[in-house]
Amino acid sequence: MVSVCLFSVSGCAANTGLSSMTKDNQITSQNDTIKYRDEMRNFVIKISEYAKSTKPNFAIIPQNGIELVTLNGEISGSPSTAYLKAIDANGQESLFYGYNGDNKATPKDTKDYTVDFLNVSKANGNTILVTDYCYSAHKVSESYSKNAALGFVSFAAPERDLNLIPNKDFPIFNENTEDILTIKQAKNFLYLLNLENFDTKSEFLSAIQNTNYDVILIDLFFNDGQQFTSEEILKLKTKANGSGRLVVAYMSIGEAEEYRFYWQKAWKNTNPLWLDKENQDWKGNFKVKYWNADWQKIILGSENAYLDKILNANFDGVYLDIIDGFEYFEEE
Repeated sequence: MVSVCLFSVSGCAANTGLSSMTKDNQITSQNDTIKYRDEMRNFVIKISEYAKSTKPNFAIIPQNGIELVTLNGEISGSPSTAYLKAIDANGQESLFYGYNGDNKATPKDTKDYTVDFLNVSKANGNTILVTDYCYSAHKVSESYSKNAALGFVSFAAPERDLNLIPNKDFPIFNENTEDILTIKQAKNFLYLLNLENFDTKSEFLSAIQNTNYDVILIDLFFNDGQQFTSEEILKLKTKANGSGRLVVAYMSIGEAEEYRFYWQKAWKNTNPLWLDKENQDWKGNFKVKYWNADWQKIILGSENAYLDKILNANFDGVYLDIIDGFEYFEEE
């Protein structure tokens, strides 16, 4: 998972007219009746249908939780056709490096297990975007070559906090001058969420404009909580070489973050029904009952909802985090 701290320089990460997939308000004491994987799939499908109803080419990219691509969560299971059709790509962290620590090779059994599921999505027409966490030259090179051999598009992140644009010693892999109109055309991407190294919005925007990445994956907000405007996002859609690219917004749907615009201080004392325990690995992030209609209204369906803000800011897609949130509830 990735978390972003928006209001400090120390980095960290429903449409009311749409039918709710469950009525959690009525069954909070009966969690054993909830099919957590189905509910996450349903939520992603709902997000996709809502976004694509106004922007048909808007890219839907869930990160991690790759077991959702089959109905039973097993590699031998039948593909989840509705889910696979609703998404345009799968994001995956630490496929070759980073699972047990930055710059450390991911165990082979873990890598092989994940690749099998990623290939299910790829076989159904989806792009695979891999973020490996490594910084030594040899491992960065290996990350790119191994992912490319599998037909995956990858980014070797030099810092877990996703706070750096790789320097000239680590040139863009598969850099090109092509116009990128859809995620399927992308040959590389930059994942940059924590903007602690940029003093101002304009400094950050200029740094991005001077790159040739095909896809830029960023947050909707700058460090100080200022939202990027549609005009600013439009400026980022041109590479330094003059060709076009995509700009995709990060959005967590499996956890609530107390540094986000929607957070209400009173929630810590009088929790809404959908708010669960704090994530001990990422302070300020709280597990959510993502199937709950009230949480989903925070995400989409009104002018002030998270996804609606992203759509109105002229992004080309959304990168959905904490997709593997179902694991927390299955293990409770």
